[in-house]
Amino acid sequence: MPRKFPRKIKRVVIKIGSSVIATYKMKPRIAQLRHLVEQVISVQKKGVEVVMVSSGAIVWGMGEMSLKSRPSDLANLQALAAVGQTVLMGRYTELFKKNKGRCAQVLLTWDDFDDRKRYNNAKNTFEAMLENGITPIVNENDTISTDEIKFGDNDKLSALVASSIGADLLLILSDVEGLYDTNSKDKKLFQEIKEITKEIEGLASGTNKAKKNMSKGGMIGKLEAVKVATHAKVPCVIAHGEVKDVLLRVLSGERIGTFFMEREEKLIAKKHWISFGAKPKGVLTIDDGAKKALLEGGKSLLLPGVTVWEGHFKKEDIVIVQDQQKHEIARGIINYSSTELNKIEDRKGKTEAIHRDDLVLNKR
Repeated sequence: MPRKFPRKIKRVVIKIGSSVIATYKMKPRIAQLRHLVEQVISVQKKGVEVVMVSSGAIVWGMGEMSLKSRPSDLANLQALAAVGQTVLMGRYTELFKKNKGRCAQVLLTWDDFDDRKRYNNAKNTFEAMLENGITPIVNENDTISTDEIKFGDNDKLSALVASSIGADLLLILSDVEGLYDTNSKDKKLFQEIKEITKEIEGLASGTNKAKKNMSKGGMIGKLEAVKVATHAKVPCVIAHGEVKDVLLRVLSGERIGTFFMEREEKLIAKKHWISFGAKPKGVLTIDDGAKKALLEGGKSLLLPGVTVWEGHFKKEDIVIVQDQQKHEIARGIINYSSTELNKIEDRKGKTEAIHRDDLVLNKR
């Protein structure tokens, strides 16, 4: 039986891993890139909008500079990203033109999602590009990214993009067939997963040492990305990028790769941004009474329930809320800066630390 998606796919985000479009000797895989673009053009002619999140800038930069190992210092990585991104986009532009299509570069950092206004501006830009028949080619802005504003891998970036634009599917193309049940004797490939449980997470492995020059995320990063997308009601497929006509076949319902079903309850846009889109600036530790009020009563977090706070945050920043055992139970928009909290001596008469409308219980 063909795979059934929850709704007709009219908008898809495709994440393309470095290993899909470059060899382990840092050479571009032009034929593979050409085939992917041809598939994109093909589905666009059928009315499907496509956003591509493409890795490969640093790897292509390494190839251009004849480097065999990935530098460890940030400055050289950023320089390689600048070189590689130019070459990569040149190829994309050339291939789209040959197929009578149009593409455009979109470079993003955490800051573009962390700030709510910039988040909405980015969303509107994507909408305008798609309305005008332009295929966005998205990558992390490695040229200027620092540790504080890096996504860490393009898997999460693709999930945030898919969530923000309301995609009907996130297709993650990598050098693996999908998620395997490593606990079984035959290491069977999962065809469909309804929910990412702790047991499912335990089957994932980190980045293989042999792939350290190519990728950063590994299956652990992919599952984290899937959680971000599925909480926004965006189903996901992880598949091997070298499968012939992989995009066409996945969209036609062929059972390729591992299919992750969307969550039944969708987090509304603002709360999804709080939970996944913004980077926390601090941590609040709360007492057991406050924990019970949040988890059982659906209440706001009152200031007297906060026992300790860490980090340097401003009013309306996102903070993590944890219990006495340091388990994260929620995230929310704080009503005080860390400086203000340090100055408050009597917290009993003060308003909420986080209003319940700006609080999201742990969905991670």
